Amino acid sequence: MPGRRPCGPRPAYGYEITAWLRDQGFSDIAEGTIYALLVRIEKHGLVEVRKVPSEKGPPRKVYSLNAQGQRHLEEIWRAWSFLAERLEQLREGGK
Repeated sequence: MPGRRPCGPRPAYGYEITAWLRDQGFSDIAEGTIYALLVRIEKHGLVEVRKVPSEKGPPRKVYSLNAQGQRHLEEIWRAWSFLAERLEQLREGGK
């Protein structure tokens, strides 16, 4: 959708996260995959969840990273950066 704000660290609900990821190039991602991941990260205590009224159907669960989730995300990005750098070195012939 044009004009949609990025999900980034702001609170968002499952469908909104799925749509944002599709906009970012993850066109084959299934909505069910996102909901399954949200359940897992909620069980691990990485997000705060609040229910907000919906015009259609039951209340929506809105997810936002808590402090523990933010730290975990930063660890993931550090690990990813390390891996990406090493893979680039391998691609360039081990320089």
